Amino acid sequence: MKPATAMLLDGTRIAAQIKAEVAGEVRRLVSSGIRPGLAVILAGKDPASAIYVRNKVKACEELGISGELQQVEDSVSDDELVQIVGRLNRRDDIDGILVQLPLPRQVNAKHVLTEVLPEKDVDGVHPLNAGRLFTGRPGLIPCTPAGIIEMLKRCGITMDGRHAVVIGRSDLVGKPMAMLLLENNATVTICHSRTRNLAEVARQADILVVAIGKPGLVTPDFVKPGATVVDVGVTSITDRKQFDQFFSGDAAREKSFAQRGSTLIGDVHPKVAQVAGAITPVPGGVGPLTIAMLMANTVKACRMRRGER
Repeated sequence: MKPATAMLLDGTRIAAQIKAEVAGEVRRLVSSGIRPGLAVILAGKDPASAIYVRNKVKACEELGISGELQQVEDSVSDDELVQIVGRLNRRDDIDGILVQLPLPRQVNAKHVLTEVLPEKDVDGVHPLNAGRLFTGRPGLIPCTPAGIIEMLKRCGITMDGRHAVVIGRSDLVGKPMAMLLLENNATVTICHSRTRNLAEVARQADILVVAIGKPGLVTPDFVKPGATVVDVGVTSITDRKQFDQFFSGDAAREKSFAQRGSTLIGDVHPKVAQVAGAITPVPGGVGPLTIAMLMANTVKACRMRRGER
């Protein structure tokens, strides 16, 4: 297998920088009598969601933020979740509320998310915050796209005048990602599952952001040589045939797969690293940035709501 030539965009390193800055802000707020508070609502016992929530609460503890978990059964109703959100909305010590997705099938996620006060919406999904982003006004921005912009800036990757292609149109990643790239003067194309000639469109990108949820979808023929590729996807592989399809000849992955029985892959095929100029790894790319920006959003929400006494 030809060795990867792309520069790895180390999300873990950038996330550590952001967390250190957030920790400094928290210390300053605490010294003035204010401790930022984040509440995370977890419905059900989905293993992946439980890991994500545990990591978020742990990050709060590390940075001096008050982290609180509200866990409910997967049989929870819309009304019950709305009541929990309402109680958290009324608490002055809670600056940020995050409803962990996905929610159980019987719950209307958009209804519940809209009940979170916009000033406490640290996921940036409330229509008011989406509107602020769309019109270039200050507000809370979805964590993953915000983290990607921070990474591009801190790694010295210019967006001004570049052609950016975003594959994916979700409210949480694809759409806000496109708006943030526009704010940074990129020319943006949004693609999705019904885009015709997807590989041809993607190949025009100087910056390619992939958030479509299909493991290994983007292969080398999707990528312009030297392009920056940001892989938002993450899927756990446990099947041996699927592992060989993506990682055949990768000794390090082989060893890890043999020990754990699984490995992670993004939406971008590993061989893209032979074509791209810069690429985010999976794991260790976008994932750590999401949690770091959640911490940053919690502190931002605190300052916007309560100021500094």
